[in-house]
Amino acid sequence: MAEAKRAHALLSASGSKRWLSCTPSPRLEEQFKDQGSEYAAEGSFAHALAELRLGRAVANSIKPSVAKKKLEEMQKDPFYSESMAEYIEQYVTLIGERFMEAKKNCPDALILLEQKLDFSDWVPDGFGTGDVIIIADGVLEVIDLKYGQGIPVSAVLNTQMMLYALGAINQYGALYDFDCIRMTIVQPRLDSISSDDASVDGILKWGEGVVKPLAAKAMAGEGEFIPGDHCQFCKAKAQCRARAEKNLEMAKYDFKESALLTNDEIAEILAKAEALQKWAGDVQGYALDQAENHGVKFPGWKLVEGRSNRQYTDKEAVAAKLKAEGFTSDKVYQPQEIFGITAMEKAIGKKLFEEYLAGLVIKPAGKPALVPESDNRPEISSAASAVADFKEEDDLLS
Repeated sequence: MAEAKRAHALLSASGSKRWLSCTPSPRLEEQFKDQGSEYAAEGSFAHALAELRLGRAVANSIKPSVAKKKLEEMQKDPFYSESMAEYIEQYVTLIGERFMEAKKNCPDALILLEQKLDFSDWVPDGFGTGDVIIIADGVLEVIDLKYGQGIPVSAVLNTQMMLYALGAINQYGALYDFDCIRMTIVQPRLDSISSDDASVDGILKWGEGVVKPLAAKAMAGEGEFIPGDHCQFCKAKAQCRARAEKNLEMAKYDFKESALLTNDEIAEILAKAEALQKWAGDVQGYALDQAENHGVKFPGWKLVEGRSNRQYTDKEAVAAKLKAEGFTSDKVYQPQEIFGITAMEKAIGKKLFEEYLAGLVIKPAGKPALVPESDNRPEISSAASAVADFKEEDDLLS
């Protein structure tokens, strides 16, 4: 079952970080329609392909002839590419290795695909879908595939995975003997695998002490609106008054009398700027959509036609006309251009791309960026510090 076809609960596992932090948000979001995206559709297709390949290669739950026919159908889909197939094969290989390792320790180990996980004992109507579940003596592992290539997602204290763990305990705890839940997130396009182990008792205590009371509040639409990083995927993020008030408050800055800002003041402003920019972008995007597609008028603003570039109505007709007037091909056509790196990798597949083009593709150093110290990228030296280091070394040698 592809992810897009899955039903979604009001208090979904994927949105749990948001509703556990801001309990009234799910009811507020009910006023907004779901907006699909190309990324979501691509992810759904990747999940369907992964389920097909796992069913044939690991779980042996699909007959070869059926798997072949379904794969041939999927290969005709615009979302299918050699690159996607290779990323999914990496994922399938990993799952196969995890399952074989489990069977070494427990010959009766079990693998389940696309299992509905019911955690409604803690969250009203709460359920989710576990992409892969491996059950062996002492350990039950829930594995989630994320096909996007945004940022690595950690499984450590990940509330979506912890809710899946509650569902797994609820459904399989009485049937199998395990006291450890392993939660794993696999992102093949980022070469990222993150796992976290928790005890069954620990997950159950979290469910009773944290999830249950907050879920009751969220279901009733009660509690305070609390803006934060969790606003990113909220449907109400552009119109949410609490988020607006927080950002407008952040925008106010009590400047000291000095004509110049201190480094400490600049650091504080930088910390606020990113959140302000995101919020402003969300509001602008929402306002444009409402004005363009729903006829909404905002006082003091109007919808106008943006700048555009000239374009041919028919490229072949242009070429034929110019050739008929005596122009040679070199005056009509530009030299053939090679695919960009991303398009090339997608066209020939990641494996062949790396095999044939090794040494022909480089990744130059990125343009310096100023980020919070919590960012996991290593710090680089500034040009000024490099000059100072060179001068210091030169002084030592002289």
